Amino acid sequence: MKLKAIGVIHSPFREPKEVPRGKELRECESHIEVYPEYEEGLKDVEGFSHLFILYWMHRALPATLIAKPRLDNRKRGLFATRAPHRPNPLGLSLVRLVKVDRNILRVKGLDAIDQTPLIDIKPYLPSPEEREKIKIGWLEGKINLS
Repeated sequence: MKLKAIGVIHSPFREPKEVPRGKELRECESHIEVYPEYEEGLKDVEGFSHLFILYWMHRALPATLIAKPRLDNRKRGLFATRAPHRPNPLGLSLVRLVKVDRNILRVKGLDAIDQTPLIDIKPYLPSPEEREKIKIGWLEGKINLS
């Protein structure tokens, strides 16, 4: 298996402990720099209001199969948590797209630290209940989400 970074995340957070949660994170803006050789792949992304961002948590500690979640006093199985210390330290965030400027995506709600390697970008497709609030770009009218 091979993974290759397609860009880098520029975030206001230098350390994992600085990343806020909840409303404060949802309003915080980050920039995602897509490397020039992948810029063409951003064509039509501006039509989507939300994106999944997949990234490599390059500063995560080695994996532990039991973790104590931030919002709990009990230890839980790793795969029942969002703890960063995983066998494959992949991060996944659902972000709101603010603006596309060539190879730079301005987003809100990204819980990654500065200089995090970008692995992939995928458009978010809402459930029928969410449909009125979420834009799905060029897929509008082409798929049935019900």
